[in-house]
Amino acid sequence: MKKRYLLAGAMAFMMSWQVSAQDATAIKYASTITEADLEEYLTFLASDEMEGRETGEKGQKMAAEYLVNFYKEIGLDGPVDGDYLQKFELANVKWGDISLKIGNQKLTNNEDFVFIGDGNMRRSEKKDLVFLGLANEENLSKVDVKDKLVGIWAIGGRAQNVIQDIMDAGAAGAVIVTMEGQANFDRIANRYKALSGRGRLGFDSEDKQQPVFMVSSNKMAEIFDSSVEELKEAAKNDPSVIKSQKATFQVKKNKEMVGTENVMAYLEGTDKKEEVLVISSHYDHIGIDSQGRINNGADDDGSGTVSVMEIAQAFAKAAEDGHRPRRSILFLNVTGEEKGLLGSQYYAENPIFPLENTVNNINIDMVGRIDYEYQDAEDQDYVYVIGSEMLSSHLKTINEYNNITYTGLKLDYRYDAEDDPNRFYYRSDHYNFAKHNIPVIFFFNGVHDDYHQHTDTVDKIEFPLMTKRARLIFHTSWDLANRDERTPVDGTNTRTDR
Repeated sequence: MKKRYLLAGAMAFMMSWQVSAQDATAIKYASTITEADLEEYLTFLASDEMEGRETGEKGQKMAAEYLVNFYKEIGLDGPVDGDYLQKFELANVKWGDISLKIGNQKLTNNEDFVFIGDGNMRRSEKKDLVFLGLANEENLSKVDVKDKLVGIWAIGGRAQNVIQDIMDAGAAGAVIVTMEGQANFDRIANRYKALSGRGRLGFDSEDKQQPVFMVSSNKMAEIFDSSVEELKEAAKNDPSVIKSQKATFQVKKNKEMVGTENVMAYLEGTDKKEEVLVISSHYDHIGIDSQGRINNGADDDGSGTVSVMEIAQAFAKAAEDGHRPRRSILFLNVTGEEKGLLGSQYYAENPIFPLENTVNNINIDMVGRIDYEYQDAEDQDYVYVIGSEMLSSHLKTINEYNNITYTGLKLDYRYDAEDDPNRFYYRSDHYNFAKHNIPVIFFFNGVHDDYHQHTDTVDKIEFPLMTKRARLIFHTSWDLANRDERTPVDGTNTRTDR
């Protein structure tokens, strides 16, 4: 009996300690993040009126205007010389004609191959196509690649690195395999075909004569009159046994400049105002598909964007009531994420606040749904957390503490593995902060059948769960903005290259 009372007393003490450890002020303003507000904002942001928020297009600019008006209304400042928009230009590149012929076989663009390189050629070129397989020193010693089109087997490797290696060795271009199976390639080809009329957006640069044609593993075998297994074996042992082919190809390029903008709002801190916490999302999406269907992007990343809005409003209300954060906070909604993390890259290279003063980036990309892994689970109160322990030994612990104290979600780290085949760490905007050694946390709900489909709509959003996730992010942000010391950068950045 005595032991039972002692145990009960110990539990009561722990419970009372837990309650006292909670910040009543933080709880008060976290409670202003509501399902109703999130649904209201998302219903507008992911409506057909926004036309899928394609970067540089009408819908994206309407969404930017909506965000600016919201931030003005809640009393946050515009940090770009009083403005809320960081404007910049991107080059929209369209290829008027891309042709590839191997021997007597004429290949069809976005069916037999996908063009992933660069180039602008006045006339077609004829080159030998040789098989190299792996771009290592041993294979390069066996196959002369100079001024030739080179067959590369880059499954499991980074295509950009491999391509650069063979171009440095004097190659004229590449035919490359990056994935096993025809079905995987067909998905990529269909997406390129759907987007082919729009062109490819990116930062303006000089033309590079680097024609690179991606094909399926089956097509590569057909091109070299071999089997897939024969090519794999040759790539590992002796690529010179694969007979070379004759190739004819041409790439024509058209380019126009497109204006776009990041949206940002600023809340100045108090005694540590020179230090800045960045809370980000991307508000662009993929627009209208080739069949005229609007990709509303409710989860990707309307959910993250309206979460940033609600978190900003909670901080603004606290500041209005005299509870301004110690550190300053930049609420950053970037454009061009779907085109290659372009908006966050532009900000990182042209920061409004010095990167050395940027203490953390909290990035929110897709937090409104339940993914394949949890769709049949009994407990679906989860969120994936990525990148939180790579650069700072404190950041993961701080987030876990706030989750235990306030929200009780399951924090799932499965996609934080360095060898994650999905490479989610590299696929959202926190990456452009982390590569500058700024500690980051990326919050994510995983993928589902509606990912990058016209069916990613508001009616499928799990607003109660989304609200809980947004409140966790608020509590972690509140902690980071108000603690005595900024999180130390005491880890090694092992993931610098996409």
